[in-house]
Amino acid sequence: MTIRVLSVASEAVPLVKTGGLADVAGALPAAVAPHGVEMTTFLPGYPAVMKALSRPRALHTWDNLLGEKARLVGGKIDGHPLLVLDAPAFFQRDGNPYVDSSGRDWADNWRRFAAFGRAAADVGGGMVKGRAFDLVHAHDWQAAMALAYLRFSPPDGGKRVPSVMTIHNMAFQGHYGADVFPALGLPPHAWAMDGVEYHGGVGFLKAGLEAASMITTVSPTYAREIRTAEFGMGLEGLIVSRADRVTGIVNGIDTVQWNPATDVQLPQAYGQLSKANGQLSLGKRVANKRALEAEFGLEASDGPLFIAVTRLTWQKGIDVLLECIDHLVGIGGRLALLGSGDKAMENAFHAAAMRHPGKVGVRIGYDEGLSHRMQGGGDAILVPSRFEPCGLTQLYGLAYGCVPVVARTGGLADTVIDANLAAVMGGVATGVQFDGVNYASLADAISRTVTLYWQRDTWRAMQRAGMKTDFSWNRSGKAYADLYAALIAEDQ
Repeated sequence: MTIRVLSVASEAVPLVKTGGLADVAGALPAAVAPHGVEMTTFLPGYPAVMKALSRPRALHTWDNLLGEKARLVGGKIDGHPLLVLDAPAFFQRDGNPYVDSSGRDWADNWRRFAAFGRAAADVGGGMVKGRAFDLVHAHDWQAAMALAYLRFSPPDGGKRVPSVMTIHNMAFQGHYGADVFPALGLPPHAWAMDGVEYHGGVGFLKAGLEAASMITTVSPTYAREIRTAEFGMGLEGLIVSRADRVTGIVNGIDTVQWNPATDVQLPQAYGQLSKANGQLSLGKRVANKRALEAEFGLEASDGPLFIAVTRLTWQKGIDVLLECIDHLVGIGGRLALLGSGDKAMENAFHAAAMRHPGKVGVRIGYDEGLSHRMQGGGDAILVPSRFEPCGLTQLYGLAYGCVPVVARTGGLADTVIDANLAAVMGGVATGVQFDGVNYASLADAISRTVTLYWQRDTWRAMQRAGMKTDFSWNRSGKAYADLYAALIAEDQ
């Protein structure tokens, strides 16, 4: 029997992306398909999404969806079913889906994503003729209200369906004032501690976590971490109270797009298995390093080239990386950084590049092709995050033989094997982990990495061990499919 799942997300590749959520939402339909799941993705009708639809026709209309007219239209996303909420008053805005041109949240985000949740609940609950679903899977706070509406205000005549709420980052919760509650169209009893009320206001993510049949995070370690005050961001009590309903499933990566043996973004492909000894070939990789040095204006050198592809934020530990740049250069390393975010951090990296010409190169912004070339040409990727629900850049690094140097937290702890003596001797080490995101810990990790780099046999073994690790969606896709099946069976 085919399980029909409605996946509700505010972004999904290849149509719209601001972060890792889009990668996951875009990859899930193909990941679960081999395991008997037909997943339909439900997205807001942003300009880029509407443009991608070929002759959209209305499957359903709302005359008053939180005060605006809207319609449901259908299409395909990478060959899988797609539904889109075409509500121009909410979503026909250029630029970022969540913030205006000045970087401030859209003032009506609460209404925009409440409407998105209301529509998703209607669709998932069976209001639309010919579109029946067995389960609703909501992603992050922007989709969380779908589960609250299913719980407190299901569509007339709709059927009860189980649900999954996935936390991609607990730091973003969608918390709004109590004054928005009357406009949500929920019954009075939804205003409760086990409903949508949160610290005297409306908590979108909190409401979804309370209503979900199961809560998932994007790594097992993060599922444990969010039970603590340090990582729970105020919701740790709720998570602890529902501990038997919380699990972690590690994200996968697209091994077609991220494959150094076939990557058209690289100056030189590499990584094929040698017929002679069955080893992954890495000799051609140096051509990518030379090209990357030239692209960033760095001196050509056989010494270690560190890379960072990141948002420039406190969460990512970038303030500590800035403190460690002089140390990194002082012990023979170089750094190529691609990222954007905090303006003070952007300026500080430019200053570091001026202070260390030929040793530090900086590109502000994001460039997908360049990120591929950095993974293919860098020796080690720095990921000093204070918290990281899963992380994808370290997975790309493993796939490309760009050794991850990571803080021991969340998905970073779950996916990178530290090069301690036992792991090195056993040939299973894939990177360098460190505890505590501070100068001493990161500087020590960088020093360890440089030492390992010059132990050429050990370094090559680490690269090959990482590249052989299976972080495709195969295992994770089955885990989600098994979870859906268990919830549906439980609900019957």
